Amino acid sequence: MPDESDSRLLAAVQANAQITAQELGDLLNLSASQAARRRARLEGDGLISGYSARLSPQKLGLTVQAFIQVHFAAHSPEAARDFLRLIATLPEVVACWTLTGEADYLLRVWCADLPALNHLIHHRLLPNPSVARVQSQIVMDQPKPDAGLPV
Repeated sequence: MPDESDSRLLAAVQANAQITAQELGDLLNLSASQAARRRARLEGDGLISGYSARLSPQKLGLTVQAFIQVHFAAHSPEAARDFLRLIATLPEVVACWTLTGEADYLLRVWCADLPALNHLIHHRLLPNPSVARVQSQIVMDQPKPDAGLPV
């Protein structure tokens, strides 16, 4: 379990993955080398699992974000494996979760436009033999952007 300084460091790294050791040290009242060692320890312990950049969907021409609930016709390990192999080939699917409840999977997708979303649903997802039906919700706005984990 992280201590208070670790939590502050984790929050700072989540907010700015490019924060320097000097800036972390200033934030934590540590030397730059102590802050760097602390960050390295958190990386080694797996609390920091990687670093990434947030890209602008709009600047990339992706104007439609949607969530798609996928309902299976029948359940078997083979059906799940086949479906997940399909999902791995679809760059529009940026996240996939298995669920409890009525739907089997929840997909978060980004598409260029509504025809692209329609193509994804009707020509890629529904033809899969495991899929009985899908239900999509198009995101109208995102008042709270993706945030880091509470630390």
